[in-house]
Amino acid sequence: MDVIEPSLMIMVLLVLAAFVAGYIDTLVGGGGLITIPALMLAGLPPIFALGTNKLQAVAGSGTATFMMLYSGKLEFSRVRLAMITAFFGSCFGAVIVQYFDATILSVIIPGVIIVIALYFIFAPRQSIEQTEPKISATTYAFSAVPGIGLYDGMFGPGTGSFFVWSGVSLQGQAIVHSTMAAKAFNFATNVAALLVFAAFGKIVWKIGLLMMLGQAVGARYGARSLMSINPELLRYLVIAVCFIILIAWAI
Repeated sequence: MDVIEPSLMIMVLLVLAAFVAGYIDTLVGGGGLITIPALMLAGLPPIFALGTNKLQAVAGSGTATFMMLYSGKLEFSRVRLAMITAFFGSCFGAVIVQYFDATILSVIIPGVIIVIALYFIFAPRQSIEQTEPKISATTYAFSAVPGIGLYDGMFGPGTGSFFVWSGVSLQGQAIVHSTMAAKAFNFATNVAALLVFAAFGKIVWKIGLLMMLGQAVGARYGARSLMSINPELLRYLVIAVCFIILIAWAI
């Protein structure tokens, strides 16, 4: 399938979109709500938009994860098992979506984005403080995590926020700690999906590699902010982003 070659101006806007997405995604998740519509509006077919999004998203989630591991804010031993199950869940989802008809995807993807955005606008408030977990870490790693990974491999928008929500509601984690763990899980799902989309030849490498620069810089600033931001601001930030994307999509 031929893919439209974006103009220089479009490329600059895509890199800027990746920067904003990297920053927002590190804090609250939902970066795909920005980058996937941006890639589709730039003229990429739906399946290529999904694949190229995974390429650039790896830079953001990877940068945030390694920064938090390096700083000691995140312990690899505590997220290792869930990262593995998230990886395989995402692989499975990415394979499934390869067999979707392009026409169906062009309808499904906008619908998914709108539903996820509305969900995060009206979702219950997440706990700031740590509470008692409802299920064990092992059960969590083999249930909710690969399920969210499956969704990320197929579509992706809001995955980071799903991981945050599941960590808070099922593991009793404080929202900041859950957000840190979510970045590691999301990095695993992004890598898995990237490998599958690359194997199927559904990535526009030139666009994705340039957007990786914006993602990496945005994620770096986002990781720094995450370590000092007021947790109350996280919910308001994701709601604001969702409103902006909904308005932009409608226009």
